[in-house]
Amino acid sequence: MGLLHDGAWEPDTARDRYDHDTFDDRVENSRDAEYPAEAGRYHLYISRACPWAHRTALVRRLLGLEDAVSVDVVDPVRDDRGWEFAPEKANCTPDSLYGHDTLYEVFREADPTYTGRVTVPVLYDRRTDTIVHEESAAIARMLATEFEEYASASLDLYPSSARARIDDAIEDIHAAINTGVYRAGFADSQASYETAVRDLFDAMERWDETLATRRYAVGDRLTLADVFLFPTLYRFDAVYHTHFKCNLRRLVDFDHLWDYARDVYQTPGVAETCNADHVKAHYYRSHDDINPTGFVPVGPANDWNAPHERDESFADDGTDEA
Repeated sequence: MGLLHDGAWEPDTARDRYDHDTFDDRVENSRDAEYPAEAGRYHLYISRACPWAHRTALVRRLLGLEDAVSVDVVDPVRDDRGWEFAPEKANCTPDSLYGHDTLYEVFREADPTYTGRVTVPVLYDRRTDTIVHEESAAIARMLATEFEEYASASLDLYPSSARARIDDAIEDIHAAINTGVYRAGFADSQASYETAVRDLFDAMERWDETLATRRYAVGDRLTLADVFLFPTLYRFDAVYHTHFKCNLRRLVDFDHLWDYARDVYQTPGVAETCNADHVKAHYYRSHDDINPTGFVPVGPANDWNAPHERDESFADDGTDEA
């Protein structure tokens, strides 16, 4: 995968060889903040393939922050130069801030001696020419809470009255499902793979049962918990079921999870953040240790626009949990 070491790119370096630097500052809705929320100041670097970056793209789109926070999209296929810009490819962009060819060069703009992984998403500050944060959950929360003044949608994805429940759901989803597919896909033994798959499907069964009783992850309104669950579900049948061998069941075999995933997908704005071609190209062509042929499967032919009726089923359920 590679990383930067003192600003120099090392394509074959193990992750744990060095102590890693981090960018972990915070944008705040305060004029006195080091990084105040301002329209046009901040820029996102994302991959349409990456589920972690997908979170931030969802929040930006759902809240109508497109005019406030700009975005660039990297090549979905990652090679020994890491994430690259490939504006000649469909739905990819150039590096609009610096015109660089690779994302690691953007990290060097922020810190010429940076040591660490070069990841997406990245929240970049144009004013100070630095990276504010590089962790998806933190960026998603900042976009959801600090840019209300610039949002064109009135949706509250992280209401203060429900944050404890949302955070509990996010923690469970992250531990059991978001990272569960990766524990299976990159397992280093048959035993660890089988344990990871069993744990993953236990969690999916549990969430299938939960979503039989409520429309969204924590109640009757879309929240960050759904934003964090959906990207994994969107990729499940296309990638994780086959490429990561999470094949006890497909997403479409879960009555409530599949209906729920279509419900979220059909929420205005969500489909525009989804790109199945980028998703499949990344996983099947970037992980040559798992898929040495580099062949990208044609399917699956899931109908994400099929009716789900969850809006009718839970219209009068009386809950107000979020």
